[in-house]
Amino acid sequence: MLILLRIAIFAFIIYLIYKIIKFILDPKRKLETAHEQKKYYFYDVPNNIRKNFLITFNGVMFEGEKYLGTTDRSFEVVSIFVWPRNPDLLKGLSYEDFRFIENEIELRYPDSTIDWKSPIKELMEKNKNEHPTN
Repeated sequence: MLILLRIAIFAFIIYLIYKIIKFILDPKRKLETAHEQKKYYFYDVPNNIRKNFLITFNGVMFEGEKYLGTTDRSFEVVSIFVWPRNPDLLKGLSYEDFRFIENEIELRYPDSTIDWKSPIKELMEKNKNEHPTN
């Protein structure tokens, strides 16, 4: 009986250690921490096309919706729509900040075109016309 109790306690301790490690390594928790600290973090499940990705940057949470299409080689993500979850928090972000976010998305989805929703769309179009080399 004592041996069974020791085995049960040992199994419970192993289970707790597993749960703690799983909690520490959870990407959603890392996203929330980066958002609170106003840092950059990209959360995505690249194997699941139906799941939107989340980006936190300078305290603003952005969501990106992926659309599948055909390329010369295969089916890939060809279109992405990005919008801020709370547009009121955009104050202080510049064109360069949005270009940084676009570059990070392009690293993960090189065959895609990125479309921003208002009001970022207008800012990006205005600055692209002023700086055509970007």
